[in-house]
Amino acid sequence: MGSRMRVTKGHGGNRRSHHALSEPGLSECSNCGAKHLRHRACQNCGQYKGRSVFDVLKRTGRLLAKKEARQKERQVAPEEKVPEEKAPKALSAEGLSKRD
Repeated sequence: MGSRMRVTKGHGGNRRSHHALSEPGLSECSNCGAKHLRHRACQNCGQYKGRSVFDVLKRTGRLLAKKEARQKERQVAPEEKVPEEKAPKALSAEGLSKRD
């Protein structure tokens, strides 16, 4: 069973020759000139196909507020949670052989 399943390095390499990653297709924003993924709104100015899709200032403010809230939770959380030390159970041959 083992010998018929072997694949040489060359054959494996030939199979994997098509597994390379391709670069994402980027477009240039018509408003600000920044690069963005195709068929997506520009993250720099918030426009898509020449019209405003979202307010960038409002979005960045919301993201910053969310980030600050997460940092506050991380600072408070370790103080609240105090792990209890658990003593390891003594295992014996009799205890292991019993069925529950």
